[in-house]
Amino acid sequence: METSLICLAAALIGGLMMSRLTKKLNLPAVTAYLVAGLALGPFCLGALGIPGFGFQSLHQVEGLSVLTQTALGFIAFSMGSEFRLHQLKSMGAKAITIGIVQAVVTTLLVDAVLVCLHLLFPNIISLPAALVLGAIASATAPAATLMVVRQYKADGPLTRLLMLVVAIDDAVGLLLFSVSFGIASALESGAVNVLGVIVEPLIEIVLSVGLGAIIGILMDRVEHLFHSGSKRLTLSVAFVLLAVGLSMLKFNIGPIHCGFSLLLVCMMTGTVFCNVCDTSQELMERVEKWTVPINVLFFVISGAELDLKVIVNPVTLLVGVLYILSRSAGKYIGAWGSCKLSKCTPAVTKHLGITLLPQAGVALGMALTATALGDGALVRNVVLFSVLVYELVGPALTKRSLLLAGEIQPEGKTSSRVTDTPREPVSIH
Repeated sequence: METSLICLAAALIGGLMMSRLTKKLNLPAVTAYLVAGLALGPFCLGALGIPGFGFQSLHQVEGLSVLTQTALGFIAFSMGSEFRLHQLKSMGAKAITIGIVQAVVTTLLVDAVLVCLHLLFPNIISLPAALVLGAIASATAPAATLMVVRQYKADGPLTRLLMLVVAIDDAVGLLLFSVSFGIASALESGAVNVLGVIVEPLIEIVLSVGLGAIIGILMDRVEHLFHSGSKRLTLSVAFVLLAVGLSMLKFNIGPIHCGFSLLLVCMMTGTVFCNVCDTSQELMERVEKWTVPINVLFFVISGAELDLKVIVNPVTLLVGVLYILSRSAGKYIGAWGSCKLSKCTPAVTKHLGITLLPQAGVALGMALTATALGDGALVRNVVLFSVLVYELVGPALTKRSLLLAGEIQPEGKTSSRVTDTPREPVSIH
């Protein structure tokens, strides 16, 4: 236990110190945390074998999954709080159109490129692997996007639409992956599982939305019993932890395998709570401050999980480069075309596609499922390689797009140690 605590302390300190360096390079703090994780990971400092001085194995890093899942839950909860009814009324139709179109276009384009590679060189990649990678390409990382938006306090039409599209993207990506994985499994086994391809993913989405809505309503009802800010904060943390824990449950109804999506459950919890609770804005600000250290650990641990061995395999590099190029083109073209159809402003149309490039946890989860395929190891390695690239480059590109769109204000040189505003009295009731 003492070694784990020292590692977590090193992760926090290392991430924060690295952020001082990346700030001089005008890079987002997310990039700093990921680089710090790589440095502390089992392929760099961890390889020295000094207890507490970095993570010595991927197994040790994976043992901290309770922290990363919790952090992802709070990130999804915060994203859900962005879905105010007035925004959904004004931008909901556009977000749904763009979220679906850009995901489908990305999947089709990556499928086309990788299927052509299979036809030319069948020994490099199988047809099932090509189809599954196309579906995985649709997924976008909400965590990195939210952290960039928060750090630079970005706001405007592009930022608000981006938050909605990223959330919708997860639901669409889940459906696309389930269908593609079902087809890929059928190609290998010769049997089509209709339940697994169509019914189960739809049930997962419905169950996730329903569970999140119930938790959000309960959270609002119980919050009214307390007036102390600290107690309401504690209660909010408890309900998010409850949402994360319940989303991990799996059960069967006859032949149907049922489960939940952590992201959808926590997003829906945040959405419902912030639309029914009158004081949700103030409470969300408290939650965001409380979760800062957890979010830093999330990205540092994510960086430590990146397997650097995948970059030495020439097949992985070839397929990975084609995957990254075709996915990037699909995201940009899909977003650009759907923005044109939705009559978005020129700034949104030009820059939205770039902000959808980050990819991480959701894609890795899909890749883990895909290891059941005969060529599953290649799928996993390609996704690991792409996540390595996208997580290091994606946040910087997101920042640049938001900056060019005029939705990031120039950074000031303020210090949290000095404040001109008087403190509010602390409630003790």
